[in-house]
Amino acid sequence: MTRILFVTSNRIGDAVLSTGLLDHVLTAHPGARVTVACGPLPAPLFAAAPGVERVLTMTKAPRGGHWLRLWRDTVTTPWSLVVDLRASALAWLLPTRRRLVYRPSHSSLHRVRQLGALVGRADDPPAPRLWASAGDEAAAALLVPAGRPVLAVGPTANWGGKQWPAERFSEVVAALTGPGGILPGAVVAVVAAPNERAAAEPVLASLPADRRIDLIGKGGLPVIGAALGRCAFYLGNDSGLMHMAAAAGTPTLGLFGPSREDLYAPWGGRAAWVRTPQSFEEIIGAPGYDHRSEATHMTGLDVPTVIAAAEGLWRRVGQAC
Repeated sequence: MTRILFVTSNRIGDAVLSTGLLDHVLTAHPGARVTVACGPLPAPLFAAAPGVERVLTMTKAPRGGHWLRLWRDTVTTPWSLVVDLRASALAWLLPTRRRLVYRPSHSSLHRVRQLGALVGRADDPPAPRLWASAGDEAAAALLVPAGRPVLAVGPTANWGGKQWPAERFSEVVAALTGPGGILPGAVVAVVAAPNERAAAEPVLASLPADRRIDLIGKGGLPVIGAALGRCAFYLGNDSGLMHMAAAAGTPTLGLFGPSREDLYAPWGGRAAWVRTPQSFEEIIGAPGYDHRSEATHMTGLDVPTVIAAAEGLWRRVGQAC
């Protein structure tokens, strides 16, 4: 019996970007029994993956106690392959026939390509993907019914500095769903985590009651992933939701400022990005920059630029949806 341990990220976005590598491993080892170890937030993403029999959640503990717990949970298993994307010592402390260990570098290659390099596929890396159960799909269909096209909007991020102002999202949504827009008359789904309602509410409140879907804190990650796959277009900040939308195959436009699009742009031929006129280096190198501040660093990105980028992506891939 082939047994595989796959250790991935605490963050949703990085975990999503690792799903292509996991899919490659699953395909290369049909019938393998897989254990995934990751942070509690992205853990639900892996529950429906074929061959995954356990998902171990790594809740951070003082003095690296979470790594000790994981070692105790896994040391008695004779592993065929250990994939460690956290560059920890764990892979070297477990009995296994083979190891794949990702080591962070200063490379400007996209993270998906860096992970693909572990299996010799940096030039043609396995693309991120999402898995959902039949129940997840059914729940998503209730949240995003078939019929009218749906524009999904993710106006939040894990840090205020990466959040484009809510009023600008509302302006772009009005243009994209208005007469002459790429999705005239479309319903708009606003997506965010439960604790992000205050930041997302202004966008939701700007929409007509009969053309909005409130997906703030609704469903688990697999359900939201399936719901995003039912949408015609996704517009949002650099976030885990952005990566989920791209992995679901939805045309996805990501907005960037104080984060690196070369490493973290939404992946795939149906995705694009647009950023502030200031580069990442210019933003974080500016006088007074404070990574602890929640004030946005995205104000240099104007509404016409985002509308033009959305229209360009739609012309390229969206009209074929």
